[in-house]
Amino acid sequence: MEEQPLYEPTKNGENPIMIQRIVPLAFDSFGVRSMATFIETDDLKVLIDPGVALAPVRYGLEPHPLEWQRLGETWEAIKQYAENADVLIVTHYHYDHHDPDSPELYKNKTVLIKHPTQNINRSQQERATLFLEAIKEMPKKLEIADERNFQLGKTFIHFSKAVCHGTNPRLGYVTEVSIENDGEKFLHTSDVEGPSLENQVGFILKEKPDILFVDGPMTYMLGYRYSFKSLEISNNNLVKVIKKTHLYTLVLDHHLLRDLNYRARIKPIYEAAEKREVKIVTAAEFSGRKIEMLEALRRELYAKYGETKVKGKRRIIREE
Repeated sequence: MEEQPLYEPTKNGENPIMIQRIVPLAFDSFGVRSMATFIETDDLKVLIDPGVALAPVRYGLEPHPLEWQRLGETWEAIKQYAENADVLIVTHYHYDHHDPDSPELYKNKTVLIKHPTQNINRSQQERATLFLEAIKEMPKKLEIADERNFQLGKTFIHFSKAVCHGTNPRLGYVTEVSIENDGEKFLHTSDVEGPSLENQVGFILKEKPDILFVDGPMTYMLGYRYSFKSLEISNNNLVKVIKKTHLYTLVLDHHLLRDLNYRARIKPIYEAAEKREVKIVTAAEFSGRKIEMLEALRRELYAKYGETKVKGKRRIIREE
């Protein structure tokens, strides 16, 4: 398998920062549902949310064969990087963020997880129970991460308290995670769908990351499952982050990249970023690859290619 492109961040043309590599492995801008990210510091390799999925139905259509192919490619990348990781992090128990059918990923790893019984809805609690049973006795170390700080060598990993998956607890809770090495910080919001709530953006403002990966507002459901008011608040919160931190790269992806009009939805963020010389990109652009919004283009894929036969084994699709 061809290795995923790597991004070695620099600040203002200086030497690479102490977070040596950030490798997006699977994101919606790649054509799948995921936020799987590999981070390498001077002395630690971390993989956040080793899972990937497809929308079971979009526009009344099942996934196109090209989506199945991309799912297979990105899952292979996740497995490859998981093998080399020291730490695996599970921010919550939706199936695009963890895979209970692949417990071998966690063998001999330090595993940091969202609390399986507290601040959790029934669906995620049931999934957490199944996941923990599946990986039983496999990790070298298993720790609940909510609102905790870990020091592993020279690398610090900070977790938020459990925050809503979105604008309310209906879909459960997630943990945001910040990774720091030698004063440089990378922050991964997980599924905050914005951020539109004070405690979601509060963790970002407290951590003051240099590089921020955000799942973005869920605008493909704008007007029925995601309100215009929530979009306005999310835009305002990310503008605040741009103005009040030393952020220099903002990656917006995941939920946002299911909307073909995503750029227009977050125009205030682009405007604020331009004034502060903050770079805004998708995970695909961050990786040096083209944006491929396969789910959002599912109708077009069927119209153009039909039931094209492609490489890639179909897996069971579970509801997120």
